[in-house]
Amino acid sequence: MTVPVAPSRPNASLAALLPFPAADTNKYRRGHLSLVAGSAAYPGAACLAADGATRAGAGYTEVFCAGKALLTVRGHRPSLVARDWRAWHPSRPSRGGSGDHPRACVIGCGFDTAESGATAGLLMETLRAWEAPLLVDGGALGLLASPTGLRLAAERAAKGRPLVLTPHGGEAARLAAAASLAPDRDAPTLAAALARAYGATVALKGPRTYIADTRGKVEVMDRGTAALAKAGTGDVLAGIIGALLAQGLSPVDAAALGCALHAEAGRAAEAALSALCVTADDLADFLPAAVRPLAAPA
Repeated sequence: MTVPVAPSRPNASLAALLPFPAADTNKYRRGHLSLVAGSAAYPGAACLAADGATRAGAGYTEVFCAGKALLTVRGHRPSLVARDWRAWHPSRPSRGGSGDHPRACVIGCGFDTAESGATAGLLMETLRAWEAPLLVDGGALGLLASPTGLRLAAERAAKGRPLVLTPHGGEAARLAAAASLAPDRDAPTLAAALARAYGATVALKGPRTYIADTRGKVEVMDRGTAALAKAGTGDVLAGIIGALLAQGLSPVDAAALGCALHAEAGRAAEAALSALCVTADDLADFLPAAVRPLAAPA
């Protein structure tokens, strides 16, 4: 049975969610995002996620990556703080975390199956110990698709700890199989089923992205463009949504606004560069072009 799908949110609703900073704020009040991302094979994923996060307003972005990726990440952008994965301690964050120092974590961008022993430990400990909003993306979704991952996701939900999943179709099928769900459902029904099974907000990515909350209520985001069908664009999206979570948006609002901004940035990049030539590296630079129309007075 197909679930009802709410239409894409209008610009006025999205504009109301934009987390513009107060005049007396500081970098920690603007949101502290921890990115656990970037294996030795795929350091660029951490860089792309960090680009999305910083452009989407996070006040402080730190990256925990494989040791062999550190030089790449540190050299990518001077404003980034980059540390080895071994320094990641989700039970005792390095800074912030109080009521006026909101924070969030994104894990999984650029995880490599060749390093699954190390990355599985990172994911499971983060699911277990991280109390603030957590977004799972990329290679970590394959690791989550396991009995242990399903159990820890359920435990997070029982404790009221927000969880966001951002799978594409193949990752969604693996998550469905682990939860004994039929993977051949239509996209909105699958998104709703995954959200209920994992106690998470799910943004099922595709030509149309379906966002389901933990009760299985679904809305569509249909602003996308084929220009976004390139490797790395999902890493930028994860960083954008993570930054919005770190700035205090609810999981559903962060997913809805983040997916819309990502899509509109893709459209702006397409207008400037053509659908053929847009790359993931371009998207963060076009985020201002996505924000300005929403922020402009009606």
